[in-house]
Amino acid sequence: MPIEPDIKDWTWVLERPCEECGFDTSTVVRGEVGSSLRGFALGWHEVLNGAVVARRPSDDVWSPLEYGCHVRDVIRLYTERLALMLTRDAPTYENWDQDATAIEDRYGEQDPATVADEVVVAAERLAAMFDGVAPDGWDRTGTRSDGAHFTVDTFARYFLHDVAHHLHDVGHDQEMST
Repeated sequence: MPIEPDIKDWTWVLERPCEECGFDTSTVVRGEVGSSLRGFALGWHEVLNGAVVARRPSDDVWSPLEYGCHVRDVIRLYTERLALMLTRDAPTYENWDQDATAIEDRYGEQDPATVADEVVVAAERLAAMFDGVAPDGWDRTGTRSDGAHFTVDTFARYFLHDVAHHLHDVGHDQEMST
């Protein structure tokens, strides 16, 4: 059975805590985005180096490995998008079909140890970018192709929720607030 595409608009997490994972984006501190991301990346490293990470809990739910590949690719995508936000005025991002990428890149067949390392490397790169955002850079803007509008600040909050939420999805008990 194929995974049902997630078509929900998750931008509501910028307005209230996530009832599923408990992450509260209002607690994110600008100067701690990089360190929070590094912490979540270490959580992903633990998950991906655990036992039986390639097995799906059910046919219609991604395995921890597939979630890990997704998180790695989300981090890479957000690195590109943050670079656009910091270097261009009000960019619009191209749409990304996460479900097509999962199939095309064969998420379920990738090496978990390699993916674990790739998550940490990608997270470090993005964390360093967030660490380097100038005080006036947090108000720079960008727009997703579906019209969702972000500042660097809301972009960081939204992104951290995604990484934390997927740790919750795989049952990894880690502090979900920053």
